[in-house]
Amino acid sequence: MNVLHFFTVLFLVSNITLAASGLSWLDEVLNILGREMVPYFLETFISMLNGFFDTDHLSFDSKRLRADLKGSLFGQHIASDVVLKTVSSFMTDSNPNKPLVFSFHGTTGTGKSHVTKIIARNLYKKGEQSKHIHLFISDLHFPDKRNLDTYTAQLKQWIHGNVSNFPRSMFIFDEMDRMHPRLIDTLKPFLDNNDNVDGVNLTETLAMVDYCCGFSHSSLINKHLIDHYVPFLPLELKHVRQCVMAEMVHLNMTQDSDLADEVARDMPYYPEEERIYAFKGCKSVRQKLPLYK
Repeated sequence: MNVLHFFTVLFLVSNITLAASGLSWLDEVLNILGREMVPYFLETFISMLNGFFDTDHLSFDSKRLRADLKGSLFGQHIASDVVLKTVSSFMTDSNPNKPLVFSFHGTTGTGKSHVTKIIARNLYKKGEQSKHIHLFISDLHFPDKRNLDTYTAQLKQWIHGNVSNFPRSMFIFDEMDRMHPRLIDTLKPFLDNNDNVDGVNLTETLAMVDYCCGFSHSSLINKHLIDHYVPFLPLELKHVRQCVMAEMVHLNMTQDSDLADEVARDMPYYPEEERIYAFKGCKSVRQKLPLYK
């Protein structure tokens, strides 16, 4: 029996007991508060208990995060250093004063999404599959500008509801440079130094925003709500080669440095003659590698 079913039954039994035994302290409290408020209080209490009994929470270990970044993030020493220090500090702070907000900047395939996965598997037992990770993609979730009012209301409700249920939630906003400024500004109260937003404390929440092409004009920037701007550098041949070696492990292949070099060299690079930087970074390595088996 889950928490919701248990306390629904408990509530019904309590009402039966009250009816049978007459007035009691609980009956008087219900009269004072108004019985119509009972469903609201019950829902809030159940959300708190669901968060308390949640089995997806993973005890944070900065050494584990350091090893994960070192072993699976290549060519991004700046991002690795910033993420390690700031996430470790945030997770060990017993009383943070605001959510931790990152702004990731870089071209496709440089590791922005990969870093969010690394953080996720160091916060939740289910890693990137955790129900406490909430991904918003601009063109997918907010495609029609005519529905901005609806999107704004839905976004507020989604953040409020999920943080109420589990304070250590993670919100990822992909390609935020394509999101309408009004939607971005909607996030402001949730990311500011507010202990309470409509009855919800968001100071344990993490937010990642991905700007592929540049900055968008919004109150997130104007109000200095982004804690860390993290650059992701273009990847070189040696970094793509490291990605190939890591993917061999993922695909249960025997690691082969010669094969990794071949796969990496077959990727497109720029400038055309010098071939220094990978056009797509490591983005298509997993899809390309099986062709070389």
